[in-house]
Amino acid sequence: MRSGSDRRVFVAGAAGAIGWPLCRLLVADGWTVFGTTRSTERAVRLRGIGVEPVVVDVYDADALREAVAAARPDAVVHQLTDLPPGLDPQRMAEARVRNARIRDVGTRHLIAAAQAAGARRMVVQSIAFVYAPGPQPHHEDDPLEPEALAAFERQVLDAPLEGLILRYGRLYGPGTGFDAPQDAPAPVHVEAAADAARRALTQGAPGVYNVAEDDGAVDSGKARTALGWDPAFRLAD
Repeated sequence: MRSGSDRRVFVAGAAGAIGWPLCRLLVADGWTVFGTTRSTERAVRLRGIGVEPVVVDVYDADALREAVAAARPDAVVHQLTDLPPGLDPQRMAEARVRNARIRDVGTRHLIAAAQAAGARRMVVQSIAFVYAPGPQPHHEDDPLEPEALAAFERQVLDAPLEGLILRYGRLYGPGTGFDAPQDAPAPVHVEAAADAARRALTQGAPGVYNVAEDDGAVDSGKARTALGWDPAFRLAD
């Protein structure tokens, strides 16, 4: 990977809840950041924080491949989701279908584009609160309940890239719709989640990492040790 100001990263989902603080962190660290959005309005906001905006639909494989190739990234970050603000219960059934599609098709397209562009490392968002019932805290090698999520993760781990999967807890904080942790296991502040992704770009071996606060539900010791991650991290105002 290139060093210093020559480092280039392609962030898919740059204007999302995690993507936004992550881009702020990466720009501050001196990365050249290319960030995707489907909205021209959000593209303007991304440019305002120093990101090179890329308006592209992840389902358009050819356009995505061209966009990633033009960026020439050392690494690609996958923060794409398709969920309603605040996880609105009335919209979640439909959103789960869309989100499953983006994890399957969108991930496949992004992996292919990253490979074609010569990227070496890929950091991908997953979730830490879908482990199959069993003793807690859950570790990364415990089985997941939905097979679809396991299949999505295997896409990344089986690709010829340095794939790091971050299994995030339940997000709270700016942009998530939740000011405080929900009344449910495995919370994580969105800015701490973004910091884990920043660290995973340059630290840690390929594999899976739990990223959540220590409430007894999941064990995030691997992320603390290998990535130097701290769940108390917050962005400076």
